[in-house]
Amino acid sequence: MPVPVLLVTGFLGAGKTTVVNHLLANAEGRRIAAIVNDFGAINIDAELIAGASDGVVSLANGCICCSLEGDLLRTLSVLLRRDPKPDYIVIETSGVADPGDVVRNLMDPVILREAPLETVLCVMDAATPRAALDDALMRSQLRVADIVALSKLDLADEGAGVRMREAIRAQRVPAVVVDAKHGELPAALLFPATTDRAPALREPGPKRPAEERFETLSWTSDRPLSLPRLQQVIGRLAPKLARAKGLFETVEQPGRLMVFQFAGGRATLAPGEPPSEGVPRARMVFIAELGVLSKAELDALMDGCVASG
Repeated sequence: MPVPVLLVTGFLGAGKTTVVNHLLANAEGRRIAAIVNDFGAINIDAELIAGASDGVVSLANGCICCSLEGDLLRTLSVLLRRDPKPDYIVIETSGVADPGDVVRNLMDPVILREAPLETVLCVMDAATPRAALDDALMRSQLRVADIVALSKLDLADEGAGVRMREAIRAQRVPAVVVDAKHGELPAALLFPATTDRAPALREPGPKRPAEERFETLSWTSDRPLSLPRLQQVIGRLAPKLARAKGLFETVEQPGRLMVFQFAGGRATLAPGEPPSEGVPRARMVFIAELGVLSKAELDALMDGCVASG
């Protein structure tokens, strides 16, 4: 029996992982296998983990999650050889990936027969500026989508959803546009009622030349941070950032890590777990367009956040 594939695409910080988290947490008896780029963003609570081996984390509800490291087709083959096989496979692309390339890979005749691409879901922040839809990568993400899910509506102003629907319509995107409050989407919209049918061939669009557009800069410290100083620094860095995330201990709340996320111009901070022995007290990752932010500038700003004494 073929295993249908749901491909989740969308720009950096759009809310893709929130959608995948919701699908895994509300599987309702479906065995869902999720292939993700970043294990750390998946909400895998310790009490839900049934076991981990060969780069695969098994959840108590029958779902599994594995990190995409290297070749997608090889990762799919590993999942399809599992016993029992998953009922569905969800692939979350990187926010800087052209989904057309992934679709092209999934049109491989062997994969198409065993794991047909059923639905392409593009997650889009409802507050995305209209002008951003002229971005070539964002257009590629919209063009291949069957469904566009508007995320973060609770954080946007009242008319954002209407404006975004009009902007998407102006792009002549044939996809269905739906709201995804808190990442919630009906499974019936994403997964087929039956898998006993021929897979559909897709046209992924013209192949765009590979372009190194973003770079990732990391920063760590063995000392806790001053939260007020960090807030000032993030305010200065915000115009240059596409995405940022981190775990750090603060002087103000010692003995507990804080989980930091920055996307779409918005920063959030949430309490995390106690720090582990032998691990830096602060670990931060920043994603910016090439040449916009230098490592020297980043280090100087972030070093100023380290608590003295």
